[in-house]
Amino acid sequence: QVQLVESGGGLVQVGGSLRLSCAASGTNSSRYALAWFRQALGKERDFVATISWTGIITGHADSVKGRFTISRDIAKNTAYLQMNSLKPEDSAVYYCAAGRRLVGGRTRYEYDFWGQGTQVTVSS
Repeated sequence: QVQLVESGGGLVQVGGSLRLSCAASGTNSSRYALAWFRQALGKERDFVATISWTGIITGHADSVKGRFTISRDIAKNTAYLQMNSLKPEDSAVYYCAAGRRLVGGRTRYEYDFWGQGTQVTVSS
């Protein structure tokens, strides 16, 4: 089992920044790919970014490329999502996910464990 705890969400104005954290724990959790997904009210859960368990390979959705950056602190077994130039359409609940593989994919079905989510609201 892997436990994921997200933090760092909140209310921010358009153009502002937030950094989300995802602390992973549990058996072999350091050998899991980690990812961020987001789900706005009434919409599907969409891929945002993923990072390999080595922290070397990353991928970002086109909608956030150039604004969001995923990273990973191996020693702390924590993934981060730095979000800059935030827009109202970035408002959603952000979920951290862990997958039993070196490199994570872009669909939610490739991930085995999920956190509870953290709310991000961007006001205009």
